[in-house]
Amino acid sequence: MSLAPRVVLVHRRTELDELLARHGTRGQAEFFLRTRGRDLTEVAEADAAVRAALATASAAIPLDWRRGEVERGDLDRFLFTPEDVVVVVGQDGLIANVAKYLDGQPVIGVTPGAPGVLVKHPAAAVADLVRSTRDVEHRTMAELTADDGQRLLALNEIYLGHAGHQTARYRLGVGGGRPERQASSGILVGTGTGATGWCGSVWRERHSGLRLPAPGEARLVWFVREAWPSPLTGTEHTEGELTRTPLTVEVESDRLVAFGDGLETDTVALTRGQTATFVPAAKTVHLVR
Repeated sequence: MSLAPRVVLVHRRTELDELLARHGTRGQAEFFLRTRGRDLTEVAEADAAVRAALATASAAIPLDWRRGEVERGDLDRFLFTPEDVVVVVGQDGLIANVAKYLDGQPVIGVTPGAPGVLVKHPAAAVADLVRSTRDVEHRTMAELTADDGQRLLALNEIYLGHAGHQTARYRLGVGGGRPERQASSGILVGTGTGATGWCGSVWRERHSGLRLPAPGEARLVWFVREAWPSPLTGTEHTEGELTRTPLTVEVESDRLVAFGDGLETDTVALTRGQTATFVPAAKTVHLVR
């Protein structure tokens, strides 16, 4: 007999949770906010909205289905299964955080407030959405593979550079041509989803002529941040796109790190002489419309 589907609720600690963890009491948290010109009321209201959305979503899970719940900080220790339906309650970034741990499970983005780009459903819609998850939007992910087998996936973008954001040194290989030795603030490789975030900011700031990819398009864009010209380093290749031909980076610093979607605590470490390869990932995120 097959297992009943499982709905997994994904959320993160609210700002109120974090304030209470740091300051101990509600009164101390209120005093801390007041010294910064803020009011505890707005923080408490945001906390109440998240809790209400979680409660509504939880109540919508069919009684004969299984259920699970995971906080953002525990995602790397949580085991998702093929029959899961993932309900993310929070902001757009939370879907990016959970995406790398999934493999084809449908994702329902639930907003506790104003709709976002990825979390656009009210909690009241969960009852219908968990039973009808075939109408999905496939969103492309970026993938980094190191020559020692390490692998990193991201829904928005992957950053490769120095852990302390100092100068990163490497050889950049583009389209099978001769690698260019560079010194820069690091490399960003982004998806169509990430085109509204960090990569989009770089694209606008430099007035790039690249066409940013659509969310489901199997194409990535990449940008070198603040490449520095010198007798030993070049700046000829500072942006481009990836479809079938990968982007390769041979590390010449003692240690560089790569992380996806802003999660600096979940990194791939690369040492001198190692090579990292960027491509559009074969797997996609299945976002319920």
